[in-house]
Amino acid sequence: MKSPITGADMILKREQRSMVFRKKEYPVQYHFYFCPDSKEQFTTTELDELNLIQVYNQYRDEFNLPFPEEIRKTRELYGLSATKMAEVLGLGINSYRNYEHGEVPNESNSRLIQVAQDPEEFWSIVRLGGSIVGKQLDKLKSRIDHLIQQKNSSTCVNLEEYLFGSMLPDEFSGYRKPRLDMLREMVLYFAEKVKPWKVKLNKLLFYADFLHFRKTGFSMSGTRYCAIPMGPVPDNHQSIFELLEKQGAIAIESQEFSEGGIGERFYPGKDRGFDSGRFSPEELNTLDLVKREFGNCTTREIIEISHAEPGWIDNVANRGLISYQKYGFDLKGL
Repeated sequence: MKSPITGADMILKREQRSMVFRKKEYPVQYHFYFCPDSKEQFTTTELDELNLIQVYNQYRDEFNLPFPEEIRKTRELYGLSATKMAEVLGLGINSYRNYEHGEVPNESNSRLIQVAQDPEEFWSIVRLGGSIVGKQLDKLKSRIDHLIQQKNSSTCVNLEEYLFGSMLPDEFSGYRKPRLDMLREMVLYFAEKVKPWKVKLNKLLFYADFLHFRKTGFSMSGTRYCAIPMGPVPDNHQSIFELLEKQGAIAIESQEFSEGGIGERFYPGKDRGFDSGRFSPEELNTLDLVKREFGNCTTREIIEISHAEPGWIDNVANRGLISYQKYGFDLKGL
C-alpha cells in the first residue's frame, strides 16, 4: 500500500494493543500500515474490520453472546428470510441483518436469539408475535413440529460434541462452532491434492485453520488443536479420522517401513471427491496456499517447521490446546 502522504510503499505491521468495547478492554494484535518517511500510521477498511473482529469475538466469548454464523444458522433452521426473522423476534430488520454480518447484539437481543434456537420456544415466540399467518404459518408450524419430533426422539450422543468437546465457539476453536462436515472436506482436499501421511495431514489442517484465522479472525472448521511432540494435531484426531474412514469419506492405507515403523497414508474414499462448493473463495485460496507451501514438504520437514510455532512451543509440555487468538497472528511457517 502506498502512503497517502509521500506516495512511497508502506510496511504492514502488527503489535499488541488494547481496545475498548462497551467499557471492556481486550488485548488484540493491532494491524496497521506504517509510513517510514512520515512516521504516520494508517489502516484500511479490511484492517479495521480485522482489528474489531478480535474485540467482538472476545466480548462474545466472555458474555456467551451468539456469533454471526450461529445467528444465521438459527434463522436458516426455520427457513425464514432475514426480514421475516426480524419481524418474528420483534427486532429492527437493519439491526438483525447487522447481527448476521458481525455486529454484536446487546444482551437482551442475544438471549432472545439464543432462546429461538429451541423449536418449542421459537413456536411460542411465533404465536405471541402474530407476524406470520395463513399458509406461511402452516408451513412454519410443520417445520417446527418436525424439529421438535427430532429433538424428542433423539437418544443418541451428539457425535460432533463427542468428537470436538464443547460446541461453543471460543479462542480454541477460532471463534467458530466446530463443524465435522467442514473438517471432512478439508481432509478430502489434502487427501486428493497431496495424499499425505497422517502426521503431515495434521500439520496441513493446522496451518489451513490458523492461516484463515490470521486473515479473517475466524478459523475454517472450528477445530481445536493440541500440541503433542510430533507437532500440532486436531484434538481427538484419531477418532475423527476413524469415523471419516468408516463413513467412506477417506481411505487410509497402512504401510510398514524398512526400519520397522508403520505409517498411514490418506486418499479420497471411493467415488468421493472434495466439495469446493462448501467453501468461500477466500477459504479455497487459503487451502491452495497451504498446499503450495507445504505440498512437497516431507513429513520430517513439516514437523520441524511446526516446531518453530510459538503455539506449539508454549503448549507441548502439557499437551495443551493452542489458542487461535494468542498464536494465530504469529504463524512462523507462513
